[in-house]
Amino acid sequence: MSCTLCKHGETQAGFVTVTLQRGGTTIILKTVPAEVCDNCGEYYLASDVTARVMDRAEAAVKNGAEVEIVKFAA
Repeated sequence: MSCTLCKHGETQAGFVTVTLQRGGTTIILKTVPAEVCDNCGEYYLASDVTARVMDRAEAAVKNGAEVEIVKFAA
């Protein structure tokens, strides 16, 4: 698909690192599958991947984590 941000690149399947912050919690998820723009690097997550990322982030907040770094499990 065409990148909606830069309007010049095309996206390709790849992996990204997603960093989320909420309150005092920072969670970093590595090797998250995404469509990545070959021009600007913007990434797009599928809805099921987004749901899993958000579930993991909510669990970290609920557990009181300050910083959590995890490898995303496919």
